Amino acid sequence: QVQLVESGGGLVQPGGSLRLSCAASGIGFSLYAMNWHRQAPGNQRELVASIGSSGNINYADSVKGRFTISRDNAKDTVYLQMNSLVPEDTAVYYCNARWMSDDYWGQGTQVTVSS
Repeated sequence: QVQLVESGGGLVQPGGSLRLSCAASGIGFSLYAMNWHRQAPGNQRELVASIGSSGNINYADSVKGRFTISRDNAKDTVYLQMNSLVPEDTAVYYCNARWMSDDYWGQGTQVTVSS
């Protein structure tokens, strides 16, 4: 059974930081591209950051220079370090694993940026 379990969300003040984690099980983690998406109320889900199996990384323009994605294949875990958070970063953040026709999603973790 495939599971992607996100953690690390919460309430943070503007300018603060959070580190999201996504622990995967039931997949050959190192083969998968790992992605973080987010969805704010009333908005479509958007891709925030991705890291390929070879380590290639891409970011949405809105988070470049503030967010850092990384992966630890020994722990089957992908991370999203989020710095200099702004209220517009408020959303549910979802972990996503893709390889060939496989496309798995976590349940999401809420990030709220507010004073």
